[in-house]
Amino acid sequence: MTALRPRQRQRGGRWPSLLAWLALLLLVAAALMLSGAGPAHRLKLLTLGSAFDLLRMGAYLAVAAAALGLVTLIVASLCRRWRLALTGGLVLVVVAAMMAVPWQLMQRAQAVPPIHDITTDLDAPPAFEALAEARQAAPNDVGYPKEFADLQRQAYPDIQPLLVDLPLASVLSAVETAALDQGWEIASLTETGLEATATTFWFGFQDDVAVRLTETEAGVRVDMRSASRMGRSDLGTNAARIRGFLDTLQRRTGT
Repeated sequence: MTALRPRQRQRGGRWPSLLAWLALLLLVAAALMLSGAGPAHRLKLLTLGSAFDLLRMGAYLAVAAAALGLVTLIVASLCRRWRLALTGGLVLVVVAAMMAVPWQLMQRAQAVPPIHDITTDLDAPPAFEALAEARQAAPNDVGYPKEFADLQRQAYPDIQPLLVDLPLASVLSAVETAALDQGWEIASLTETGLEATATTFWFGFQDDVAVRLTETEAGVRVDMRSASRMGRSDLGTNAARIRGFLDTLQRRTGT
């Protein structure tokens, strides 16, 4: 009989496997923290401060997972453990994808001014009346901060009123439909405009919107204001909301 050969010992022993498993565990933990912070705050399971702390911890764990993934890739490659080397490489790729969104937010924060209240009429912004009580209970004021005007002019010169050559009632109907299509919660609808609240998907932040319609000789002037209830900077969200809404309104009214 032929004697059985002893099982060949793999290069590097258990270390490459341990490194790969630890990198994967850290990656999963980081993913759960980064993805779960927003919904946990939205469901009122965490305060905003605790949710941001969870995001920070998730980012640290993601960096640690990437470091271990790199070590796994190097060690496993030197030991010719190609599956484990692939695992380390995949951890690096996944971490890079996970950190892409926070990196983009950081870049956006540096590119826009630290303001949270945007309007098409800097001299007389549409007022929040139906939403005044809700905003009084929030950190950001009901009134438009006058110091924002110059910053908005420099950063968002394209935010301007929209002129629609249609009857007032037709424009109001288009405004209401566009707001509902955006998923906003309408707080007030009058003959000359509306007030509504937009809730962000991830963290559930509430931003308030006021649309004012004014009849002129050239048509109906549409002014809009979008303001966050909390936070010094909105990372350009309110300006983007106004642009998107007015673009939608233009398409609906054929202007």
